[in-house]
Amino acid sequence: MTTQIRSTRQPLNWRRIGAWILVALALIITIFPFLWMIRTALSSNHSLASNSTNLLPADFSWGAFKRVFGLQSTEEAMAEGGSGAHIDFWLYLRNSIFFATITTSAQVLSSALAAYAFARLRWPGRDKVFAVFLATMMIPGIFTALPNFLMIKNLGLLNTFAGMILPFLFMSAFAIFFLRQFFLSMSREVEEAAMLDGAKHLRIFFQIVLPNSAAPVATLLLLTFIGQWNEYFWPLLVANDDNLRVLTVGLGVFKSQAPQGAPDWSGLMAATLVAAVPILILFIALGKKVVNSIGFSGIK
Repeated sequence: MTTQIRSTRQPLNWRRIGAWILVALALIITIFPFLWMIRTALSSNHSLASNSTNLLPADFSWGAFKRVFGLQSTEEAMAEGGSGAHIDFWLYLRNSIFFATITTSAQVLSSALAAYAFARLRWPGRDKVFAVFLATMMIPGIFTALPNFLMIKNLGLLNTFAGMILPFLFMSAFAIFFLRQFFLSMSREVEEAAMLDGAKHLRIFFQIVLPNSAAPVATLLLLTFIGQWNEYFWPLLVANDDNLRVLTVGLGVFKSQAPQGAPDWSGLMAATLVAAVPILILFIALGKKVVNSIGFSGIK
């Protein structure tokens, strides 16, 4: 009996064990900076230098989050090791949400319409125009910053939300390519039946194609929103007014304001953590559709 039990045992799969070890290491490397941010945000600035190797918060304190939410006076902030610099967090958060939401919605919608045109409509030079769109993906964004800035300046849109939003308002080459590939894989039977019933392309797109593309559209929404949320250079370039600053620019200014000689690292990490909350909420809301999109792509 003992011999039979031993004979049914499978030998250790060292490749699988090695793969799991690599995954665990990658997970630790990925999560560690986030944990370090939490540790710094919950520490007192006075104790950070003397406890630089400790993984636990140094002199635990909620003071950094109070400074972010404007619940501390300048004197209280400086007494807890803060820089005393002012950050209008709620204003910057509102501006970031407005900027990222408007640009993401407009960019994804216009890209979806363009992708449908490239995937379904037949018109002269379609493939050549699509190749030109793909070629623009190789142009670094910094090369178009100056022409865009001159255009916004000539339009008189400096220091306005319109000037910040306009260059990101329309389609992107990556989004068109991403959705076009999905549209090409969709069956044409339902669309052809709708055409026989007299439906036009615009109605087919909004009532048939777009509802059946929820997974890739949700994935694109998430990726685009993260990119727009993290946008720093363009809002810094065209908007000098404090009332127009987005959160990334506001955090950069907050870091540079250090009357006591050192940045308020606890406050900066606390503000960064709170700034990540909208992204986490969006990922939780769209996470299932993103996973379904990945699974669909894998099956294809």
